[in-house]
Amino acid sequence: MNESEGMKDNLSDMNSRSFMTAPSHFTPALMPLSLLYNAVTRARTALYRKGLIASYELGAPVISVGNITTGGTGKTPVVAWIADDLAREGLRVCILTRGYGRKREGKRVLVSDGERILADAEDGGDEPRLLAEMLQGKAAVLSDRDRVAAALWARENLGSEAFILDDGFQHLRVRREMDIVTLDATNPFGGGRLLPQGRLREPPASLKRADLIIITRSEQVADANSLKREVERLSGRKNALISRTRTGAVRSLVNLPQGALSSPSSYRVAAFCALGNPQSFFKHLERTGFDLTHTRAFADHHAYTQSDVDEVAREAIERGAEALLTSAKDAVKLRSLRFELPCFVVEIEFAFENETTLRDMIRQAIGK
Repeated sequence: MNESEGMKDNLSDMNSRSFMTAPSHFTPALMPLSLLYNAVTRARTALYRKGLIASYELGAPVISVGNITTGGTGKTPVVAWIADDLAREGLRVCILTRGYGRKREGKRVLVSDGERILADAEDGGDEPRLLAEMLQGKAAVLSDRDRVAAALWARENLGSEAFILDDGFQHLRVRREMDIVTLDATNPFGGGRLLPQGRLREPPASLKRADLIIITRSEQVADANSLKREVERLSGRKNALISRTRTGAVRSLVNLPQGALSSPSSYRVAAFCALGNPQSFFKHLERTGFDLTHTRAFADHHAYTQSDVDEVAREAIERGAEALLTSAKDAVKLRSLRFELPCFVVEIEFAFENETTLRDMIRQAIGK
């Protein structure tokens, strides 16, 4: 079987299914690049599997959380949930992340030592900074391209006893005790095409490498159970859990002056974000009951300027909005900026259909 046939075989049984969301446009000229990408990805995975490229033990249990598509699939809340769970077991937890979008991605940055937050979003990355805030007193967060070297440093300097490998499904250089893949129910298979034509990093058949698949944002689709059955088929009957998002809190971005809005729930609002899947965030707000008059999406990991937020505020005011909403990931980059309208941060939590299964698998993976 040649590489073109291999890719077609991996994807063909998906194309007729209702949960295959097509790309916004099809560019035939990109087909050779997708075929090349598929061939390189398959060859690389095979070399790791045969031991021809070295992978490394980190000297402590490793749980990887990743995905098979680009864009946001809800990894960060899952990473935070697992870190919190491991910390409750009394373990010194360290999250190893590359820290996409930070100022100097080649530099190692200790975002949190588990007790103190030591770096801002510009130096450490927006998601690492958010994790550091969510898990202060519970887990360290370390941004470094070289996750192996970072882990060795964390063991020596932080006494780390368990690692969470953020965005680690394709990071085969690190051996792990458990592989978790998050799939966004609204577009689980990236339109059915590999990069650069679609959003797939790997074909759906790669789910066979996973130990657990978590289907996120299930409340935004009509039939999450059908997707779950398809995921179980593709993965060779691996465990699949359905999760739902819910609003945990709505808080002010900064301390508001006396008399300002205490909650935006009864007001017309505009929303903005710089997420991998902005439409999912906006749909969540609508489902929660917010009266959205305007939305604005920036590129994932966007570094906001004062002119950006001024423009968002002007657009919101023109459409009758009385307040702004944004995500917790965006909030870590916005606190130094001025806003013409009150700005609120919507914190989103995950609820799993079967937390016992998830906890049991984690305990087994770390040897507890």
